[in-house]
Amino acid sequence: MSLSQDRDLEIDSIRILAVDDHAMFRKGLALVLRTQPDMNLVAEASNGREAIQQFRQHRPDITLMDLQMPEMNGLDAMVAIRKEFPEAKIIILTTYESDVPGAMKLGARAYLLKTQLDKELLGTIRAVQAGK
Repeated sequence: MSLSQDRDLEIDSIRILAVDDHAMFRKGLALVLRTQPDMNLVAEASNGREAIQQFRQHRPDITLMDLQMPEMNGLDAMVAIRKEFPEAKIIILTTYESDVPGAMKLGARAYLLKTQLDKELLGTIRAVQAGK
């Protein structure tokens, strides 16, 4: 495959930013996403401040955002990103269903409980990217 074909594939793929304070969790996401021909993990962040910086730099199509993180939590990061980039598509990742209503009110496009990621992650990413 030529370099220009590689670039075309990257442009057509869903560009993803993964934000979670647990490195092992991010590595797991990276492994799963790497198996998908229509998805490309373009950046990672370990807290909300890094998420904002990485979003500005990479302008991902989809951001997978944990809520409970040090320095700046995912809700605050999401609000900051959406203030600057109102079209940002952010999928909240959480362990606690009680976090969901507040996140959805603040602009999350979808949410995933971490216990359901193995079943719902890829479909949810594709649905949000498609505007559903």
